[in-house]
Amino acid sequence: MKIYTRTGDDGTTGLLFGGRVPKDSQRPVAYGDVDEAQAAIGVARAAAGADHRHGPLLIGIERDLWVLMSELATADENRHKLQPGTSLVTESMVVALEQAIDEVSDSFEPPTEFVVPGENLLSAHLDVARTVVRRSERSAVAVASAEGCAVQYLNRLSDLLWTLARANETTSLITKTVPASPGAEATAEEA
Repeated sequence: MKIYTRTGDDGTTGLLFGGRVPKDSQRPVAYGDVDEAQAAIGVARAAAGADHRHGPLLIGIERDLWVLMSELATADENRHKLQPGTSLVTESMVVALEQAIDEVSDSFEPPTEFVVPGENLLSAHLDVARTVVRRSERSAVAVASAEGCAVQYLNRLSDLLWTLARANETTSLITKTVPASPGAEATAEEA
């Protein structure tokens, strides 16, 4: 079997369970953003190393994102064909993320202010993945079923990635507010 099919050369793509849409329509944009998020999480996992304590969690998330992409790649009229946990995000998948957030949060003292990303390579990769997940969430809102859990899953996932990024820092560099009044001479370094 060859990797190329030439069926998308006309600017369309096939949906799960049938149908074709333009590649720049909302549905392929949404699952494409999730695909990018999955790859970004893979980069973070690679940066963590094979034996990292959060490796199994990240692998599970990457597998969950296949389920989420399947759901987003299915036209509304074929939604009844989706299988919970295989091609349809379930409430238990969202709950599992919440439990992971709680467990990771219990392992360190999370910062209470905004944080400057980039304390180390792993936390920086996790923050990049978090921002891609946030974009995925915004894209998914346009096509996800209101009865489904796809948007909830992405919302919790971005929270988990933020938590993982902070947990993998020895210290978090917090932002400092610089006076905004006229004539204020302070720079960010002086504040």
